[in-house]
Order: sequence, then C-alpha cells, then structure tokens
Amino acid sequence: MRIIAGSFFVILTIVASASAEAIRAGAAHIDITPPTGFPMWGYAARRDLGSTGVRDRLHARACVLAVGNSKLALVGLDLGRAPTRNSMANIRKQVKDATGIDTLFLVASHTHHAPVLELDDWPSKEKPYIRTLEEKLVQVIVTAHKELRPARLGVASHEVSFNRNRHSKRADKPVDREMLIARFDDADGKTIAHLVHFAAHPTMLPAALREFSHDYPGFLTQHVEKELGGVCVFLQGAAGDLSPNPQGEGGPEKFGAAVGKFVVEKSKKLKCEMADAKNLHARERDFKFASRIDISNPLVYAAYALAFFPKLVDFYEREYKGGVRPHMTTALLDGKIGFVGLSGELFTSHAMQLKRRARLEHLFVFGYCNDYHQYFPTIEAVAEGGYGADTTVSPIEVGAGERMMDQALLDLLELQGKIRK
Repeated sequence: MRIIAGSFFVILTIVASASAEAIRAGAAHIDITPPTGFPMWGYAARRDLGSTGVRDRLHARACVLAVGNSKLALVGLDLGRAPTRNSMANIRKQVKDATGIDTLFLVASHTHHAPVLELDDWPSKEKPYIRTLEEKLVQVIVTAHKELRPARLGVASHEVSFNRNRHSKRADKPVDREMLIARFDDADGKTIAHLVHFAAHPTMLPAALREFSHDYPGFLTQHVEKELGGVCVFLQGAAGDLSPNPQGEGGPEKFGAAVGKFVVEKSKKLKCEMADAKNLHARERDFKFASRIDISNPLVYAAYALAFFPKLVDFYEREYKGGVRPHMTTALLDGKIGFVGLSGELFTSHAMQLKRRARLEHLFVFGYCNDYHQYFPTIEAVAEGGYGADTTVSPIEVGAGERMMDQALLDLLELQGKIRK
C-alpha cells in the first residue's frame, strides 16, 4: 500500500498468459426480490416506510468472462446501489473460494424501487435480507462460472437519443449518447449473454409507489432475452446527471421495450468474431478523500435524520468517518476492451472524457459499482450547483471525480504496457 496525493490505494493485478487463449463465457440469473415490508431505497420522502408489495420482481444477472486462468464477473443488479463495503468483502471471499474469481463488477441499475441495503437488521437481526442477498449473488456468479464454455465475442457502439441531462442549465449540457452492446455466442452460435451498457436514471415510477420494481432496465433485459435467448446483463453507466428520454414511449414498460427492441435490432447485425485473447488484466483501488460535511455534527445529523431516517444516517456517519472511501475496479481484455467501475453516481462528463482519453476500441464505464458513495459531480457541475452537485448528496471533496478518472486512465495505460512505473 502507498499514499499519493492524499489518496489511499490498495492494488491487485491479475495477469493472464502472453499467448492467445480461448475466450470462455458463462451466464446465469437469480431472483433477489426481498420480502414485502422491507424499507425502500431511492426517495427520502419514504423515510423507513416498508414496501407494500411487488410490482416487478428483482433479479441479478451474471456473466463470467475467462481467458486462461484469469476471470472476472460482470453482474447487473435490479437494485438502487451495489452491496455495502462489508457485504462486498463477504461476497468477494465466497466467490474467490468457490471459483477463483478475483475481479467483480457488481453494477446496480439504480432503480429507485429497490430495498435499502445499508441496514443489516431487516427483517430481523437473526436473518437479515442482506445476508440472503449475499448468498444469492455468490450463487449466481458460481452458477455462471459453472456454465463457462468457449465463446466468441462481438462488441458494437451505437449513438442513441434515449437519455438527457437532468442537471445542467447550460445550452451545451453534456450527454453521453453511447450505448455499448456486447454479445457472447457459444461454438454452436447460441447466445450465452448480452451486455448492454447505457446511462440513464431508472426513475420512471412515482416516489409514492411503495412496490418493488426493476424499472425500465428490467423490461429492457426481459425483451432481449425473450427475442434472442441467453442472459441479458444491463450495466448502468455514468448516470449521475442523466435521465431517460422517453420520446413518446412513456412508462418503464414501453421505454424499456423500446430500448430492448433497439438492442435486438443491432445485436442481430453484430458479428461475434473475437474467439481468443492474449490477456485479461484487472486492478482494484481504494481511495480516501475528505468529506464536505460532518454527519457527526449534531445539527447536521438532525437535519439528515429528518430528511431520511436515523438508522440510515447512522450507517453513513460510520461510513464517512475519517473521509469518503470510494472503490474503483479496472479491467482490460486483450488490450482493446476496457472496463472501469466506480462506487458512486458518476456525472456523465467523467465517462465521456475518460473514453476520449483512453483511446480504446471500447470502454465500459460503470457507476453504482461495488459499493456506493453517492454523487461524483464534475468540478464544473459543482460550480453550477444544483441537486447532485451539492453537499447534501455529494459529500466527497470537489475534484475527487477528476482524480479518480485520471487514475483510471493511468491504470488502463499501465495495463496496456504504455506506461511503466
């Protein structure tokens, strides 16, 4: 471990053989719907009121990718946030013991009709939902790992108009219009999995609705799976300041189906020609940044407890004690296809600039990945002000997002061998 520019890093690197080896892929899905009555995540107005039912069942969808002995898991979650730091540690250990997989990308869709994960005593201390969730996430990754088989990969980038910037008032407000679609086929041409990477807040249902729902990403994945088979993994992007742009396709069902139809159309034209790769590298980093708020301050605590509810505030008081500690996971396949996951709500410009600077064939930039540390606005967004850039929901110090993106770029370049320490 080492300290640089005020940030604390822990580094883990996985390196595959230099000779080309067959790409393998496996996929699985599992129901992770919590019991009715569980508190809901996403809107402060609900406080700790329990859910009253299930509108749409929640799932986790996993795709395991392997090159030689190097493996990683990409998991799309119908959740508002990824599991907490402690839960991630439990999941990582169990997955590692069962499969040897070191690198995980657990990416929440960010639906606002999902359960609160910050509490470990619901519905009871003896059997909290979060322990059940951990078991199921380990199970779905292990199952996907058992399904590993030789695969061919195809990836394509498409410019779409399915999202809009909800934060900026500027005429040149940024919007990442890129949708990445990846498909893994087996030796017989049968679809193993789709990866769909796109950025927009799943907030298409009213806050007053106290029923669990996967929102538009669930309807998107259902449509693709019905039409093309396999498992469709939705991987949310840098959606901190982005919302859906329904364009007449109102409601999560219609909008999700419209996006799903687009994915199906483009996937049918996608050629899966990449059958082997020279390497699969991965790296993990933990950062530590100053916080712009002090939740332990009695006045600040009281304000948050009124806006949310005390048990949730207690969690974040503990989490941010001593600073904000986001996590970043970076991976690179064959020096061409990159993956970067951050544990918070990245503003879109962060992803757009990283993609431009990295100059890879394709780069997936995930928010809501492997824990959650609220909003990561750009410096410009903080200066502009507004929800998502203010200290209420973005306690991390100004400029932290840029520093993490710089480090992601360095990691990608090092993993390519273009920069050596």
